[in-house]
Amino acid sequence: MEIATNHSRTVEEPSRIGDGKPRNVDASRRKRSAVTNGTKAFLDGDGNSPWYWRYKDLASAHAVDLGGAEHLSEAQLSLCRRAATMEVELERVEGQLSLGKDADLDAYSRISSSLRRILESLGLERVARPVTNAVLEHFSRPPERGRR
Repeated sequence: MEIATNHSRTVEEPSRIGDGKPRNVDASRRKRSAVTNGTKAFLDGDGNSPWYWRYKDLASAHAVDLGGAEHLSEAQLSLCRRAATMEVELERVEGQLSLGKDADLDAYSRISSSLRRILESLGLERVARPVTNAVLEHFSRPPERGRR
């Protein structure tokens, strides 16, 4: 069986993005940690919590944006996971704020800045979409009376 390689890894190596699907099925995976071989997402913690599922979705989405986990270096995968962690925590704080609860906005701001730097390191950037005439016309019209 032919195996495509990327750097020193093969596509049969375990998923390090947290999708719980190991790519390595040979006996050598038993010599690795559960996190490395893809059978666990974290050393400790609940791999079945709402927090984890959102984290997994975000980490996987970042890897896909960069061409897929099988094409990324270990460092890039690590940055995808760190970015996902920060995003889930930012969303958690936003949820608290939406309920009218207090939040540490200084920590929120610092996490947001760190997230931006990680995403820039990964090469993910905002791409402006072209604005059509219909959109410009919509926003240039005066608001209708009786509607907000």
